[in-house]
Amino acid sequence: MSFQKDLRQLLKPYYWVNILLSLTYIVCKRTSIICNFLFPESDCELDTRETEILFFLLIVVMLRTRKAGSVTMVNYLSSSFVYTKIANLILWLYADIRYGLPFGAVLILSSLLLPEPSYSGPEYVIYFRGPETLEQELSHNSSTTWLVCLYAAWHPACVTFAPVFAELSASYSLDNLKFGKLDVGRYPEAAKKFRIHDGPTSRQLPTVLLMVDGKEKMRRPQPDSNSKLQKFLFSKDNIKATFDLDGIYQECKKKLAAKPSKKTE
Repeated sequence: MSFQKDLRQLLKPYYWVNILLSLTYIVCKRTSIICNFLFPESDCELDTRETEILFFLLIVVMLRTRKAGSVTMVNYLSSSFVYTKIANLILWLYADIRYGLPFGAVLILSSLLLPEPSYSGPEYVIYFRGPETLEQELSHNSSTTWLVCLYAAWHPACVTFAPVFAELSASYSLDNLKFGKLDVGRYPEAAKKFRIHDGPTSRQLPTVLLMVDGKEKMRRPQPDSNSKLQKFLFSKDNIKATFDLDGIYQECKKKLAAKPSKKTE
């Protein structure tokens, strides 16, 4: 079912256009007719420098997509598009600047006209405008359990995690179990308050907090006893298991069911 869903997602123009852009150089260099037209003096084989660039690209894509928590084909592709397109730009510039500059213009144009499709399903997420609004919400009703995602809109791992968090909110949201998001990239004071490094190489984005009785009870990722940040895979099943969402959901439902009886008494 997930595989079929990924295939339907790949039919959207953003994905197949970016796949084509990510394969342009290799396809052109390895297709004899195109290669002989573009590179008449070339033997249509990848030289040592081109092979090194592609090998380095493979390593970068594997490392970055792993850190981003990419667990589906679509997530993997989305996380790798930036690096594959940059590698293709370098290859085209290396081959001939007359080809590299137009290719760069095509990349800019495609990013403007075809932004990555955002999650369009149901979600019950409250977006906080700074740490003050979060503190006000926690103090207003401390009996509510919160799952709060600290994120940055420009961070690839946060973009990958966004639909997962939205789906979880649609499945588990209750009057006393709520989901919230706070953009630490937009509100750096929030990053400072929750001890989150919000730089482009940060391994703390996203960070998910479990807030119980108005206080932080758990977070992922978290540092170990040596203050080294532990790796955490932000998949749907992993979030559910780590934070025991099923157990919290049932507990919160029981508390809601008990309220009317207390009022009757």
